[in-house]
Amino acid sequence: MKKRLAVLLSMVLTVSVLAVGCGDTKADAGNQGQTSVSTEAESGDAAASSDAAVATEGSLKTGLGIITSVSGSADAADADGVAEADVTIAAVTVDADGRIVECTIDIAQTVINFSAEGKITTDLATEYQTKQELGEGYGMKAASGIGKEWNEQADAFAAYCVGKTADEVAGIAVTETGVAADEDLAASCTVHIGGFQEVVAKAVNNATEAGAQAGDKLGLGVSTNIAKSADASADADGVAQAYTTVSVVTVNADGKITSAVIDAVQANVNFDTTGKITSDLTAEVASKNELGDAYGMKAASSIGKEWNEQAAAYAAYAVGKTADEVNATAVAEGVPSDADLAASVTVHITDFNTVITKAVNNAK
Repeated sequence: MKKRLAVLLSMVLTVSVLAVGCGDTKADAGNQGQTSVSTEAESGDAAASSDAAVATEGSLKTGLGIITSVSGSADAADADGVAEADVTIAAVTVDADGRIVECTIDIAQTVINFSAEGKITTDLATEYQTKQELGEGYGMKAASGIGKEWNEQADAFAAYCVGKTADEVAGIAVTETGVAADEDLAASCTVHIGGFQEVVAKAVNNATEAGAQAGDKLGLGVSTNIAKSADASADADGVAQAYTTVSVVTVNADGKITSAVIDAVQANVNFDTTGKITSDLTAEVASKNELGDAYGMKAASSIGKEWNEQAAAYAAYAVGKTADEVNATAVAEGVPSDADLAASVTVHITDFNTVITKAVNNAK
């Protein structure tokens, strides 16, 4: 009898977990602004409740998914042209059954302007925030039918994914307009969810065992700069380059990193001296990890290693350390000066340290 009661209570708890949906705000929240990690009490409660639906002990896989689009870019005419890179990011931990234990979603939206003369008009020192980092500064809440900001809705969708497999996330029902069809989810997430579904499923499919354990906290860190953008000239097209570096980490109760993944996206939009875009805005923009050997660093590397190999080596180096210990890594002109580390990493690690630190601080 007691056993039957325990099973019944477990079923009730599972049902209540799955009912904790997402639900909010405007039709298309995916474009514009930026943020970092979930920050809403309601979404946090949903995520906490969902933990009961997944494994509470054992090793976990850590996954990162990135999807990039530059389709929002436009030629210069009466107004400056726009090079817009929208980098949608999901980080997950996954249990042995392929179910999501924790999930976080963010978008780095980088807008770079250029003139009809092919000159970059945006300050190359501009600091960009993700939509999570912007929080209420993104400005969706006022236009939201449910009074929720973009980051709240992204957090709600992430919480809704907990306990689901990649296929189940991809199979979440949507309406003809691209929003959630499920009433519980639509109560807290009214933005288009197709991009969320795709990137979360990608993160799950990319997940590998890297040291995370049940009970570890998941964190995501993102940093973007446009410093390598350049004007067009008679000899070459100009380039608006959004360079986004990303790290996902898991952190244990002692604040030490138990797993880490590092990746980067170099989104280029080219334009000529008349401000006309010359890039194919529909072309796939792969991350550096996805490019692998095709990125082309190995031939020029003094240690014969590709960018993704070096990023993976530095991520492995960070495991077992705190954020402070990672930042204390000895460098010379931005590259590791320790002989052992320099044997596998010769790229600049400043951005790596920045995103790892953000990820650790966001792991809550």
